[in-house]
Amino acid sequence: MGGNTEPGDIHPNKSAVKTEHPASLRLLPGLLVTVAAVAVFSLYTIAQLRGLTRLQNEIIDRNRTDSLLLLRIQNNLNALGTAMRDMVDSSEPYPLTAWRSQFQRIRADLEDAVVREASVAPANRTEDQTRYLAASLMQFWNALDRVFLLAGANETEAKTQIRLSLQARHDALASTVARLLVQNHDREQAAAAETQDVYRRVERDVYIFMGAVLLVIAFTSVHLLRYNRRVFNKVTALSERRSELAQQLISAQENTLQTVSRELHDDFGQTLTAVGMVLHRAQRGLSPAQDNLREDLHDAHQALQTMLDRMRGLSHALHPVILDEMGLEGALESYVPTFERRTGIAVRFVKSGQTWSGDRQVATHVYRVFQEALNNVARHSGATCVEVRFSKSGSSALLEIEDDGTGFRQRTELGMGLVSMRERAEMLHGAIEFLEGSRGGALIRLLIPVEKETPSVRAVIESW
Repeated sequence: MGGNTEPGDIHPNKSAVKTEHPASLRLLPGLLVTVAAVAVFSLYTIAQLRGLTRLQNEIIDRNRTDSLLLLRIQNNLNALGTAMRDMVDSSEPYPLTAWRSQFQRIRADLEDAVVREASVAPANRTEDQTRYLAASLMQFWNALDRVFLLAGANETEAKTQIRLSLQARHDALASTVARLLVQNHDREQAAAAETQDVYRRVERDVYIFMGAVLLVIAFTSVHLLRYNRRVFNKVTALSERRSELAQQLISAQENTLQTVSRELHDDFGQTLTAVGMVLHRAQRGLSPAQDNLREDLHDAHQALQTMLDRMRGLSHALHPVILDEMGLEGALESYVPTFERRTGIAVRFVKSGQTWSGDRQVATHVYRVFQEALNNVARHSGATCVEVRFSKSGSSALLEIEDDGTGFRQRTELGMGLVSMRERAEMLHGAIEFLEGSRGGALIRLLIPVEKETPSVRAVIESW
């Protein structure tokens, strides 16, 4: 059911809205700047994070591993110092050569720790420091071997060498390892401070970047809002002009139909009536011998009467004079038999509520919506039955036309049927809905106020 259109607004001609500069071209520089800023900031942040990772891996983690190995070396040196002290000060009757196996175990562990420490030594440690530690340790072991050789011949002299030579070399090694530990500690603190500085720079840059992005977004949003406001104003103006034009066309159509109807009824109708009277008098004035001519005049009179009836029906269809004679309810109800005879579709008319006493122009628009709805049923719906419900309550009137046809689901092309009904509803400050009926067909619902001071249309709809 319905005209060749689906419920909805008419879109204005695309050529009606023109902009000097498309919004997409205006926003393109801002988009490019934003993308470039994001790319630059992302690259900068990645570089900062990679530098931080390198700092952590190459300095902090390596420095901690080196410090642990230096502590291992320091522990072995402490073990050597304790062993030499026991060798010199021990009162037990053991020869000095008995300590050789203990020193060999300490030497093996110490040399392994020195080799490992050299492989993970910090990059900023000088080669002289590394060579000095290795050379000092080798000199210590060579001196220790000479002490053990001397101990086989003269233990007293060997103990003297331990006090004078070995302990001094041991103290020098311990001091070197301690300095290296202090250096590692200082480097670790410097790396931690540098890490915190990197974090602060990244955090600061994030805030700056977020502020810049927010400024770009704010600028773009303001531009879009201004552009959309201009577009909406143009669309609103076009919509108002379109609605005004449609209403003027409807008014002009009604005036034209009224003029044509009056011409048909007054001029042509009276002329045909006069011709019919002349034919009737001519028929009565014929003699019995002129029966053939009488029959011809009778047939002409009948054809003229049929033409006159059709012309009166067309006149009433063009301009419903019956609205003045019978009111809106009577006009709606009297149109039903005519529609049934013409289309063969059964129509059930139900009216309720108060009697219509609204304006003549309002009644005309309601009647036209009623006619258009039934005509669309006949043309498009394939329905066999239509129910028309009209009711008036308080300051509003409701007209519903429901059929059992295919409904709006089959409508795919745009037309003017439903658009005309929508425009008439807007002229009446009412609301029209195109819905799916309870029987699977279409339901057109027109709700209009019949007095000037009435509640809003939405309030009226909710009250129904």
